[in-house]
Amino acid sequence: MDVSPYDALLFLSFGGPEKPEDVVPFLENVTRGRGIPRERLEEVGQHYYLFGGRSPINDQNRGFLDALRADLAEHGLDLPVYWGNRNWDPYLTDTMARMKADGIRRAAVFTTSAYSSYSSCRQYRENLFEAWDGVGRGVELDKLRHYFNHPGFTEPVVDGVLEALQQLPEPVRDSARIVFVTHSIPTAMNDASGPPAQGGGAYVAQHLDVAQVVIDRVHAETGVAHEHELAFCSRSGAPHIPWLEPDINDRLEELVAEGVPAVVMCPVGFVSDHMEVVYDLDTEALATCERLGLPAARSATAGNDPRFVAAVRDLLLERAAVERGEAVARTAVGEIGALWDRCPVGCCANLRAEKPALTGVGDPA
Repeated sequence: MDVSPYDALLFLSFGGPEKPEDVVPFLENVTRGRGIPRERLEEVGQHYYLFGGRSPINDQNRGFLDALRADLAEHGLDLPVYWGNRNWDPYLTDTMARMKADGIRRAAVFTTSAYSSYSSCRQYRENLFEAWDGVGRGVELDKLRHYFNHPGFTEPVVDGVLEALQQLPEPVRDSARIVFVTHSIPTAMNDASGPPAQGGGAYVAQHLDVAQVVIDRVHAETGVAHEHELAFCSRSGAPHIPWLEPDINDRLEELVAEGVPAVVMCPVGFVSDHMEVVYDLDTEALATCERLGLPAARSATAGNDPRFVAAVRDLLLERAAVERGEAVARTAVGEIGALWDRCPVGCCANLRAEKPALTGVGDPA
């Protein structure tokens, strides 16, 4: 297997606090420039304090990195894998400096965010530019394409839903509603997601496409065509700014009123059990279900599933072949198909201010 022209892989994630005293400084990093008062950050921080002030994301990333390095080695790929975060240690800038000091010339970048939007793609690209411009010039970077519809991601999600259905009481199992859940974003951000030529709305459209893939596979496995829908969690903006709805807790109330007898909540917007999953779903939403007397189960995320780990290798080899000028067969399921290697100009626009980014058409590296 040939990974040239790459001599490294950069694993880029969001980051999270490791102990209670990290929580507010971490949230200050996340919200920098948005004018959110410290009192509000301390209020949000209570979610983390319920879990000892430690986000699950860094430990999940460590486990994924161990599995990824083992997978690459097993397949004869001797490639260093670096880890950098946007908002907490190991910081992306520090990682870029280390890559340059190690003599890395060109690296592929895998981000732990699968969908198109400013916060889930463009902002990562802006962070890459900041790190590259500050300490990493001389290292060329290529962000691997979106993978929301790669079977290495979707198949573990399917299995998670199938397992969750088995946790429901048998009399209501076949009539359970599958509620796919993702992080809410401002409606304006969704409207600007994807390439301008496609008219926006890519964030929601991609989630709906994956949801249909999962529902079709569950139908094929069980013979049951479950009704399904998309709901949102983790709204964090000012009340006067419209965000994507419905909120998962509000929707659960409505589903009970509509006579839905059971639900499976599938956190399809998250690649692993982030704080949004363990708090918003496992803590808040399941408590809502218990209060309503609604049988419910939360399905597993892709996490460290070997198929998801192998998808990173597949995306790496695919992009390496493209950069060598070879023809490739791109793996994707659903109606949308495999997306671009380099983000188009204006893709997932920053609605606050135009900032330079990397890994897009016309970007410097």
